Amino acid sequence: MKVKMNKLLYAVVFFLCVSFGYAQQITVKGTVKDNTGLPIPGASVLVKGTSHGAAADFDGNFELTANKGAVLVVSTVGYKTQEVTVKGATLNVVLQEDVQQLGDVVVIGYGVVKKKDLTGSVNLVTDKEFNKAPAVNADQLIQGKIAGVQMATTGGAPGEGQVIRVRGNGSLSLTSNPLIVVDGVPMNDGGVGGSRSIFNSINPEDIESMSVLKDASSTAIYGSRAANGVIMITTKKGKANQDMKISFNTSIAIQDTNKYLDVMSAEQFRQTVKGLNNPAAEALLGNADTNWQKEIYQVAPMSNSTLVLSGAYKTLPYRVSVGHSYADGVLRTDNFKRTNAKISLNPTFFDRALKLELNANGTYMQNRFADKGAIGTAVGYDPTQSVFGGPAKYGNYHTWVDPNNGNRYNLAPTNPKALLDLTEDTSKVYRFIGNVKADYTLPFFKDITASVNFGLDYSKGEGDKITDRRMPTATSGFDGAKTSYTNKAINKLFDAYVNYMKEIKETHSIGLMLGHSYQSFEFDDNSTDYSYFINPGDNKEVPNINKSRNVLMSFFGRANYSYKERYLLTATLRADASSKLNPDDRWGYFPSVALAWNVSNEKFLKENKTLNELKLRFGYGEVGNVNGLGDYLFLTNYTRSQDGASYQLGDAFYQTYRPGVTNKKLRWEIGNTLNAGIDFGLWNNLITGTLDVYRKQTKDLIAETTIDPFTSFKNRVNANVGDMENKGVEFGVTVTPIRDTEKNIRWSFNYNIAYNENKITRMPDDQPTGGIEGGTNNRVQLHRQGETPYAFFVYQQVYDAQGKPVENAFVDRNGNGKIDEGDRYLYKSPFAPVTMGFGTDLSYKNWDLNITTRANIGNYVYNNTQSRLDQRTEITSNSGFLRNIKANSIFQRHNDQAWNSDYYLENASFFKLDNITLGYTFPHTDKMYIRLYGTVQNVWTITKYSGLDPEVFGGIDNNFYPRPQTYLVGLNINF
Repeated sequence: MKVKMNKLLYAVVFFLCVSFGYAQQITVKGTVKDNTGLPIPGASVLVKGTSHGAAADFDGNFELTANKGAVLVVSTVGYKTQEVTVKGATLNVVLQEDVQQLGDVVVIGYGVVKKKDLTGSVNLVTDKEFNKAPAVNADQLIQGKIAGVQMATTGGAPGEGQVIRVRGNGSLSLTSNPLIVVDGVPMNDGGVGGSRSIFNSINPEDIESMSVLKDASSTAIYGSRAANGVIMITTKKGKANQDMKISFNTSIAIQDTNKYLDVMSAEQFRQTVKGLNNPAAEALLGNADTNWQKEIYQVAPMSNSTLVLSGAYKTLPYRVSVGHSYADGVLRTDNFKRTNAKISLNPTFFDRALKLELNANGTYMQNRFADKGAIGTAVGYDPTQSVFGGPAKYGNYHTWVDPNNGNRYNLAPTNPKALLDLTEDTSKVYRFIGNVKADYTLPFFKDITASVNFGLDYSKGEGDKITDRRMPTATSGFDGAKTSYTNKAINKLFDAYVNYMKEIKETHSIGLMLGHSYQSFEFDDNSTDYSYFINPGDNKEVPNINKSRNVLMSFFGRANYSYKERYLLTATLRADASSKLNPDDRWGYFPSVALAWNVSNEKFLKENKTLNELKLRFGYGEVGNVNGLGDYLFLTNYTRSQDGASYQLGDAFYQTYRPGVTNKKLRWEIGNTLNAGIDFGLWNNLITGTLDVYRKQTKDLIAETTIDPFTSFKNRVNANVGDMENKGVEFGVTVTPIRDTEKNIRWSFNYNIAYNENKITRMPDDQPTGGIEGGTNNRVQLHRQGETPYAFFVYQQVYDAQGKPVENAFVDRNGNGKIDEGDRYLYKSPFAPVTMGFGTDLSYKNWDLNITTRANIGNYVYNNTQSRLDQRTEITSNSGFLRNIKANSIFQRHNDQAWNSDYYLENASFFKLDNITLGYTFPHTDKMYIRLYGTVQNVWTITKYSGLDPEVFGGIDNNFYPRPQTYLVGLNINF
């Protein structure tokens, strides 16, 4: 009986306790915002001491059950963790920024690292810090943001990519482009026919962050593919415990050219021709008044739209996006269309011991390429002629024809409007980038995580270039032409690596990583050239087939050590074997070591109110380079001879093949970098910044060199013949002078400046480069030992007392009494030694303003457009047709030396206001967020350069496609 009473008593007590506990549990609803009042989606809200919690939704809202008096731990990356006590059913949490933690997790090769533990020169830019203007290409998101990273488009065509240089040029004949890694998959840089840019295949709206690895101590883990730096792209993923959210971003824009070259108007041209006392030339004048530049350019529409669904289905976080971009070019007939679809899944299993990540990105692009030759012919075509009114056989376009036979003059300029209208150059490009990654933490040894990553980068390009039979360039009997091509590029990746992480009594932190990588690259190029004639028997069909494959096999390792988060050590080693090199020189070994001292973690600075962050870094590393090298240069290659070079054997003719030049001793270009840096933060990170000093030396540069003329059909071959050095200083700072939560105002600005000096330190013989239009095989640049690469190689112009150049008069620099090659000298460089970027963000209540600017100082451009239009005799240089010239042309006639005059070298330093964006966020509910904004891009440029644009990569301005000015309106909706 007593036992039964005890059991009953225990049951009653238990019931009362449980009832009391449940009586104290309440549903807590709240919001998590930053100190400017903006919501913080994805913030973690956990009941302290438990695993029970929730994640804030897109509007910062959360809901969970907790006991009164319970403590909630609210945290997210980039903000200081807060603990708040549950006192009621509603709770509003304001998190303060922790700039020291901002960008806390930085993606590096084969892993991540906390920013405070970085030992190399790495810059992280998150989506909050991206340039605010809508971008067609992902690289535009960080343009001007990072010291030492130069970006310049090769023109203003829609979807046109940018040339990117990290700390200057790293090679002379191989690629100097950085390695692009998307979610752990190194991308194929070569692309396929019909594509415009490597970044076209990524929707900028899908990118969460971009890390730029600049020095060899951080890039060496990627070995030979990272000789020119690495750009790590991390795409957005779904978040656990989040309801489905839908976001829709859209923008529409118009683009227009804002500058034309100053050539003679129709009236000026008539008066000039009449003043030549040449009745034959005067008879060729027309009655029209045509501005040919305005005939080829147009106001062009552009639009971008992206729809995103993200959240978690039970335990499966997901993110799905679909985007579409459309843009006409300001050059008529130019067009770009892109459709992207991306899905990311990142589930976890076995209590998060197994983490899977699946990323699949598909892109379909359609292009129509305008004939850029129209840009050059538009400035040189006779403005007194009308667009139409020519012979029917040339489509009624005005065409310079011989009155004796009705055929066009072969040397005459081509009607630029006809060039655009009668050439149809189209392509379709398909690209898939995806990977499946698995990370498994061993249950019996949780310090070890094993990872495998399968990646695929597949591209296919197909296109046709059709030349209408009415094209004014057509010869007699011509009936049209077509080139058709299909290209495939397949990049397959397999990575397997193991990470060991161990914390010992909060004093020692040890990390070890060992791995293997196998990557294959396949390229398949099939094209056919068709030539059609009125006589079908003259038709030609010439097929071209090219297939190649190369493999990169690697082993790599990394060791990290930290003592009390004060003293940091990172060491890496990678061994690469490339099938591009002969077996004896195939393996390359690339080590690195880096040290860092977190001075701010020392006791003597721990309580310092002014200097809250100070870290000193030093690193050394080596990387190799064969990127851009042919696949089989160490083997004898045979090239098919011309059609007429057949060998007759009996009654049959056989096609002949000639052997190419072979160098079996080609080996790696090796670059080594010394880097010293400082990271600092002042006044609770009101001011943060970095300062880096570096020296990079590249040994065994691959370049063409002369060989015995009897060795092969060519007397030049690729060989390891030179050395080069880059050295410089980089400084970047971010200042947030206003962070007023109560008044809801925030202002920040960032500034960066970089100086880079590039010099060839060993080169056995001069390497001419930089071909121009005009004269006979003229080149205006040269590689020479002791000088900067691509330096201009020119004659020194003589000027009169009024400062005007004297025609065909140059300085006899070698004093031999005549003007010859020995009088040419190296003068200036196309690459700016000093680059700067500045941006500012201001938000006040519902308004936000973003401004970005850039500057290059010291870059020079050879104005080839001006040199072509600067000779008055060119107007009537050939009988039967006329050419237009500059309105202020100086010279009467050029000789070959005049083409190489330093008179045409111009200082192209510039300051550009790239972007102004003004936005307004409507007062929003918990369920909907709406932002309306307007943007002006390419606002204005301050420069002394007389051409269309001073930003000419490579330094030779010829038929440059002008960058348009863009006016844009956009809308962001989230619900």
